[in-house]
Amino acid sequence: MANFSKSNVPQFSVEVYQNAFLPEGGREVNAIVTVTSTGGGTTGGVPLAGSAPVPAYAPGRGPDAAVVLMVDCSGSMDYPPTKMRNARDATAAAVDALREGTRFAVVAGTHVAKDVYPGNGELAVADRQTKARAKEALRKLSAGGGTAIGTWLRLADRLLGAADVDIRHGILLTDGRNEHEAPEDLRAALDSCAGRFTCDARGVGTDWEVKEVTSVASALLGTADIVADPAGLAADFTRMMENAMGKEVADVALRLWTPVGAEIRFVKQVAPTVADLTGRRSEAGPRAGDYPTGSWGDESRDYHVCVLVPEAGIGQEMLAARVSLILPDTSGAGAPQTLSQGLVRAVWTDDMVASTSINPQVAHYTGQAELAQVIQQGLDARKSGDLDGATAKLGRAVQLASASGNQDTAKLLSKVVDVVDAATGTVRLKAKVAEADEMTLETRSTKTVRVKK
Repeated sequence: MANFSKSNVPQFSVEVYQNAFLPEGGREVNAIVTVTSTGGGTTGGVPLAGSAPVPAYAPGRGPDAAVVLMVDCSGSMDYPPTKMRNARDATAAAVDALREGTRFAVVAGTHVAKDVYPGNGELAVADRQTKARAKEALRKLSAGGGTAIGTWLRLADRLLGAADVDIRHGILLTDGRNEHEAPEDLRAALDSCAGRFTCDARGVGTDWEVKEVTSVASALLGTADIVADPAGLAADFTRMMENAMGKEVADVALRLWTPVGAEIRFVKQVAPTVADLTGRRSEAGPRAGDYPTGSWGDESRDYHVCVLVPEAGIGQEMLAARVSLILPDTSGAGAPQTLSQGLVRAVWTDDMVASTSINPQVAHYTGQAELAQVIQQGLDARKSGDLDGATAKLGRAVQLASASGNQDTAKLLSKVVDVVDAATGTVRLKAKVAEADEMTLETRSTKTVRVKK
């Protein structure tokens, strides 16, 4: 395990959990990489054991940050009329949670995007006066028009891109389907914005499309969730903003170097949510590639790395991969900083017990990734009328959730199926399921629990 400490940068550590032993002819190496970031007191974290303390920021001040709040103002936000009011109140609560000095803007989203505060194509600087003016602008928002989320994101990108800050973040709220632009237009907007800012996305009510909202969060390395009751928006927006204000460093990459003959099969974030990063690789020199992880505050995440290595004889040992956390140099004046490193090994043995033992962390997260997958497959089968397929997949999901101790997901599943025997995955589909319950299960299906120590 390696640690890194420097003023204005949190301390990072990397721990690698794996069974390094392979049988003769074995080629697949699996490892769970746990990355932990602590701000040395800047966001309430505790410094890592044996590492030097990081000087705290001045009271009330964190790294330079910019946030754009995108509020759905389409016509459907007027049904019921309380929905628009709840959205205005929630955005006002998020504005209140802005740290002094944070740059920010509010965008009203319909079939077009409008910068409603500060309204001059730039970002305001958060203080008592600008927050009051922003909330006054929010009170004037009304519902009308269509929904084109890609245009909202592109405006947010223009506003955030003009700010000389460390952290760029968006918060997006929608209540409807993205009906006023083609799916490829939203995809192009997400591709354009990826790597430029992170974004949390929320769907309010039950008339929006889960896969659209989760695609925004996935592409922009943020969170996605449902707020079925608009009355819960203010509390959720406050939590999102407080989390954004706790971020200390942006654009951290997981760099994987492999020796000649070895190749990366996949890289997945597996906690706190499942997210496949394999296709997000950018080349970083000979036999090295970077996988984006977004912004970090005081937190810990787990990644599953799978490497294919060349065959070797009994008793041979090799470095399968070197895992590094990289902070890019944004000034252009120097090389990227290596924040921490860990090693993935491969050792060939004729000890059958050693080579067939599955590391507990690897086994746990393999199950959690399967849990997310079978929930999606089960719900898709249910929607298409394949009730037998839905029962089988959702039964497997119940079994996995029970075995891994993922109680939150187990509770969500129990609203869609009647559980006969959780241990065997025996279930019956409920005849009637509330739309909000089904959408909540789908939206939160990728949330995982940490491995039991």
